[in-house]
Amino acid sequence: MTTIGVEEEYLLLDPATGLPVAQGGEVRVAAGLGRLAADREVQRELLQSQVEVATPVCDTLEEAGGHLLRLRQAVAVAAEDHGCRVAACGASPLRRGRPVAVTDEARYRAMVAKAPQLVAEQLVNGMHVHVAVPGPEEGVQVLNRIRAWLPTLTAMSANSPLWDGQDTGFASWRTVIFSRWPVSGMPPFFADAADYDRRVQRLLDAGLLADTGQVYWQARLSPRYPTVEIRCADVQLSADEAVVLAGIIRALVKTALTETAAGDPVPDHDPELLRAAMWHAARHGLCGTLVDPAGTSRSARDMLHQLLGYVAPALDASDDTRQVTALVHRLLRNGTGAERQRAALADGGLQAVTDLIGVRSAVP
Repeated sequence: MTTIGVEEEYLLLDPATGLPVAQGGEVRVAAGLGRLAADREVQRELLQSQVEVATPVCDTLEEAGGHLLRLRQAVAVAAEDHGCRVAACGASPLRRGRPVAVTDEARYRAMVAKAPQLVAEQLVNGMHVHVAVPGPEEGVQVLNRIRAWLPTLTAMSANSPLWDGQDTGFASWRTVIFSRWPVSGMPPFFADAADYDRRVQRLLDAGLLADTGQVYWQARLSPRYPTVEIRCADVQLSADEAVVLAGIIRALVKTALTETAAGDPVPDHDPELLRAAMWHAARHGLCGTLVDPAGTSRSARDMLHQLLGYVAPALDASDDTRQVTALVHRLLRNGTGAERQRAALADGGLQAVTDLIGVRSAVP
C-alpha cells in the first residue's frame, strides 16, 4: 500500500467579529496537552493566527480521515477554551487594519525582514498531501507527469473566494496570494533528481531562498520525508472533502509511478500553458471550464470524469473507487467551498460565512 500523510492549516478567528486573533501558540500547546493530539501533530505556522495539523503516516483513506477528524476536534476544543474559533478556509474573509503578529522564530523573523507586505497578507491556509515514493528519481518523474493535473486539483479544492470582506472574483484567492513568492506556482520540468537538486541549490547559493522549506512549488519533493508533497489545494471545509482529494492525489502519484516503470514517455507541456491553466482554475474553480492535459478546454464536470477515468486502476488497487467516486459526485452536487462561501455571504452576510467555515468541537 502506498502511504499518505495530510497536513492542514487553519485560521483562528474571533467568533463575534470574524477577525483573525493571535492565539496560535496558546491553542497549539493546549491541543498538544489534550488526549486527542500529540504535541508534534499540532504545529506552529508563520502567523500567530494560524495553526497546522499533521496526520501520522496512513495506509488507507479511512485512517487519514479518522486522524483529520481527531485533530480538527483537538484544535477546535483548544480554540474554544481560549475564546476563539478554528476556521477551515483557504483565505481569511476579513483582516485587521494592522498585520497579525508573526510567530517568534528566527526563520519567520527573517521572512518578515525580507518581504513584510507578503507576510502581512499570508492569511491563507492550504492542505498538503504527502505520498510515499521509492526514491528521488521516481519522485521527480511523478512531478513531471502530474503537473498538468494540478489546475484540476486546485479547482476542486477552491475554498478562498473572500478577502477584506469582499468577493475577489476568484474561487481560490489563496493561489494568487501564494504565487507572489519567488519560487512558487507550477513546478518546472526536471531532467532527473540531480537536476532538481542542482536547481534548488542554485537558488540557495544565490541567496534567493533561506532554506528548502521556501520552495513553494505546488508540487515538490519533500525536504523532510521520502515523499512527493502536493501543495496546490486550499484547506477544505470538511474532513470528508480532504479525504477525497487525498485519495485522488495518491492515485495520481501511483499512476505516474506505473507509467514511469512502464517507460511511458513524459508528457511535454508548454510552461506558459500550465501557468495560465492554473490561473484559470483559481479564477473559476468548478464554475466553468478547465484545461485538460492536452491543452483543450473542457467543462469542469467533464474534467473530473476524465481525471477519475485516468486514475481508475490506481483507485481500484487501493480499494478507494467507491469512496472517492461518491465524494466527487457530492462535490459536483453541492459545489466547492468557494461556492458555498459565496452562497452564505449572499444569504446571511459575513457572519454566515464565519459560521460556515468554523470547525466546532463536539464537546457540549
